[in-house]
Amino acid sequence: MKNKKRVCVFASATNELDEIYYKTAIELGEYIANNNYDIVYGGSHRGLMYACAKSVKENGGEIYAVMPEIFVNMGLSNPEDCAEFYITSGMRERKAKLDEISDCVIAISGGFGTLEELSEIIVQKSLGYNNKAIVILNTNGFYDDLIKFFDSFIDKNFAAKSCKCLYYVANSPQDAINYIN
Repeated sequence: MKNKKRVCVFASATNELDEIYYKTAIELGEYIANNNYDIVYGGSHRGLMYACAKSVKENGGEIYAVMPEIFVNMGLSNPEDCAEFYITSGMRERKAKLDEISDCVIAISGGFGTLEELSEIIVQKSLGYNNKAIVILNTNGFYDDLIKFFDSFIDKNFAAKSCKCLYYVANSPQDAINYIN
């Protein structure tokens, strides 16, 4: 049997967020699994990343996780739910492994870590290191200001106009999955 494609989901590992964000993460997980994808994520049993991964598994998909050793040692890992669980020495190796084992990326609401992961994958694509679909899922307008900021890079010539095509902004989980299909 051919391996299913894998969607890397960048997301918050925080448990203290508004319910709309968890609802969206769970719905995205359903769409991922129901469209014959598996998930690649950061390996935590917390926050939006776990809500999405758990939903993928509950809907018949598999979970692939990559986590730095420091977080494993803090007791934040979730290897028991995973088809494969990779431990890295640090965040740089983590991002490289996430990129290596995924076919596309969806960034849902998150903090500095999510922003850093999203920025790096966009730069990687701009330099030709990958040609993956990159989706920013803009739940509840969460990324409105970031998208405006990205647009200002282009408007002020800090980035080429072609960079606007490096990512897609989706307003719903269904829209995100439709784009990567």
